[in-house]
Amino acid sequence: MTVSLGQPGRIAYLGPPGTFTEEALDSVPDLAGSERLPTPTIGEAFAVLSAGGADAAFVPIENSIEGPVNATIDQLAFADDLLVQREVVLDVHLDLMALPGADLATVKRVLTFPHASAQCHGFLRASLPDAELGATNSTADAARAVAEGGRRDVAAIAGPLAAKLYGLDVLAHAIEDHGGNQTRFVLVAPHLVPAPTGHDRTSVVCFQHADRPGSLYAILGQFAARSLNLTFIESRPTKQALGQYCFVVTVEGHIADEVLGDCLKELRAELGEMRFLGSYPVSGAVASQRRAEIDAERRSAERWLVELRSRVGGGG
Repeated sequence: MTVSLGQPGRIAYLGPPGTFTEEALDSVPDLAGSERLPTPTIGEAFAVLSAGGADAAFVPIENSIEGPVNATIDQLAFADDLLVQREVVLDVHLDLMALPGADLATVKRVLTFPHASAQCHGFLRASLPDAELGATNSTADAARAVAEGGRRDVAAIAGPLAAKLYGLDVLAHAIEDHGGNQTRFVLVAPHLVPAPTGHDRTSVVCFQHADRPGSLYAILGQFAARSLNLTFIESRPTKQALGQYCFVVTVEGHIADEVLGDCLKELRAELGEMRFLGSYPVSGAVASQRRAEIDAERRSAERWLVELRSRVGGGG
């Protein structure tokens, strides 16, 4: 079974159960019936998909505090020919949790996913300045390790769902440094390009012929000349030689849009090497409202054009 907008299948995701990735996946109603395949790392989720063990992979790609998730970006940019099907944005709150009976004053070691610890530097400095920090493959993996470890001086930073699943007490709630903490996730599958909705994003990778002055400006100029709005840009090493970089770019619009299609065509001709990462709907309730507004605007514009064309050749 393949995964499309509205058709669940086998989805590999960053596990174990209790991760924010699973929580984000649960927030998509039409994927509620999917078969879930938790994997220990982002790379393994892509590997399962590439090997045919899943129909899609669901992984984090960007956090509002810590920025891009490079493991996901590199898999999309350099691994198999996989395309983003949709994005999901989740509000994220991080809790400090430990075995029942533990106390904040006795915590000597904190386990979590590196992106999560980076979002909680302020709390850790103020409340646990002497605690050792240990890295795990995911926030839920940290919670599971604390639950199975049996030590009350070890805590985890994870989400509220993980505390419930692994029977841990929350010692401190919402310890992230900034309000409005959100993570963007993407559903990735081979070959499929969702139909345009009127409020979409398109992601591409632009490779340079050589590292020369103005090369990034030349790329961005193609978008600026057409008034296309960029929502994300990240430079990544090409893995070929020191100092060689490519640019991962996300722009508003769909590959089926005439203006965006012309822009990508010109870039492809100029650069010689580009990688298309997908066109997909923008996430969120506001996005759904905007799509409805765009649809109404298009219907109004169509009626206006039909009325004008009805006057053609009418004589006088």
